[in-house]
Amino acid sequence: MSPGGIFVWEMLGTSVLVLLGTGVVANNVLRSTNGNGTGFLFVTIGWAFAVFAGASIADPTGAHINPAVTLGLAIADKTAWGDVPYYFAGQMVGGILGAVLCWLTYKLQFDKHPEPQNTLGIFSTAPQIPSKVWNFVTEVIGTFVLVAWILLSPVVSGGSDGVPEFGNSALGYAGVAFVVLVIGTSLGGPTGYAINPVRDLGPRIAYAFILPIRGKGDANWGYAWVPVFGPLAGGSLAALLYLAVHNLT
Repeated sequence: MSPGGIFVWEMLGTSVLVLLGTGVVANNVLRSTNGNGTGFLFVTIGWAFAVFAGASIADPTGAHINPAVTLGLAIADKTAWGDVPYYFAGQMVGGILGAVLCWLTYKLQFDKHPEPQNTLGIFSTAPQIPSKVWNFVTEVIGTFVLVAWILLSPVVSGGSDGVPEFGNSALGYAGVAFVVLVIGTSLGGPTGYAINPVRDLGPRIAYAFILPIRGKGDANWGYAWVPVFGPLAGGSLAALLYLAVHNLT
């Protein structure tokens, strides 16, 4: 696929991912919504199906919609290194665009929300107990699980007696959504499980420089590197595991 095609499809898929993901958080957090106070499980399910929707749209490019996935696939020799910048660029623009669309959807609710200074969490993650080293470890582990599943899951094979074995590929992008769901419910408590650099950084940029939210708080830039480099490290480690395992077989 051309560099422009990679950029466009990844931008579209990532924007839908972030629109629906931040949208479910806005629905839970903002006061004047039908979903106010529905809780963490509601948000986790919403994010999982946001991944399904975004990945389905970005299918022509392999549905990365996550720089940690792109980096892991490049290290595993499944994505050309020359294409990586175009994936990253599309994903970042999509992350910003999705956040803007979320704000547009909930503009009236943002205008009436009684705690506008506490709205960053609608768009970006934050730890329950701040400790950059341990928060980083949490993001590494969560993203490692995601990328390792993508790389190590069984795919379609010839099977025996001419009967194909579909493996997890039969689930399509629903399989990835299930993994994101269990990562959220099992590992998302400490940091809010960014597990995707642009899912966090794109909306954080939009929040800080684009979105005209009355009385909004700061973007917590001191923490912003954790949900960027933690997922990148986790995706890289998963790719190294994949290479090590396949070198043994």
